[in-house]
Amino acid sequence: MDTRVLNYFLTVAKEGNVTKAAQKLHITQPTLSRQISDLEASLNVRLFDRTNRHLKLTQAGKFFEKRAHMILDLVSQTEADLQTQENELTGTINLGSVESTASIWLMNLVKKMQERYPQVGFDIYTANGDDLKEKLDQGILDLALLLEPIEAKKYNYIRLPIKDTWGIIAAKDSYLAKKEVITTNDLYQIPLTLSKRSLVRNELAQSLQLNPNRLNITSTHNLASNPLQLVKNHASFHLGIKGVLELHNDPDLVFIPLEPNTTTGHIIAWRKNTYLSSLMTTFLQLITGTLNSSNN
Repeated sequence: MDTRVLNYFLTVAKEGNVTKAAQKLHITQPTLSRQISDLEASLNVRLFDRTNRHLKLTQAGKFFEKRAHMILDLVSQTEADLQTQENELTGTINLGSVESTASIWLMNLVKKMQERYPQVGFDIYTANGDDLKEKLDQGILDLALLLEPIEAKKYNYIRLPIKDTWGIIAAKDSYLAKKEVITTNDLYQIPLTLSKRSLVRNELAQSLQLNPNRLNITSTHNLASNPLQLVKNHASFHLGIKGVLELHNDPDLVFIPLEPNTTTGHIIAWRKNTYLSSLMTTFLQLITGTLNSSNN
């Protein structure tokens, strides 16, 4: 199996038709059909269901499609990293980030990195912690800004001295907007939208001594952007961190902290036992240098 065959497979999967895929790849239809058959034989699995002239991915085919994309992305990134070793600092850093106060700080570092090295690009992926960790593990992301708690044993990481406060985001004209703090009893009385991350929910329940079964959770989410519209429409209240509101900067929403005061930290993580390109090393040095300067 080589990258050329993977590209053939992905093109057939996208087009759903060997003839159309062959035209797009500028090869003959029999050649492409043979390559796909040889691929299935080498894997000892059927990748496509063939109905009339249409090809549909099997479950195994869907799994292989996802892995094929990962492999080709890694090959492309490796080629870019090797070029970086031979030339001036250039290339792309695949950076993941949660939505939080620390992400504002991180984007300022991205700006500083690009001011110093104009040939450096960033592919920024915003998601929740579970999604970011999965893509770190798969090698799709080079490093990620994550909210604690995190199972960080399998990562190298830098702990940031930046805390985010937990509370409720409410519509400015809602009946809770004038409260100074939100208590556990308040949480039991209102409809909530919150992150689907079970680790965060468990940690929060433990810190506040919450009974999760008493919460009226009307929706969960990976990112808060769309659920905040539910908050503005008075459909629910968002249980989350203050940094989300700071990022979106919506004058129609207000943040009310929890009582007792509950905060969470941040780490910047990357995979253990992985090669660090000069590009990654330089960016990590910028991060640590900035932190050291702020501590002095």
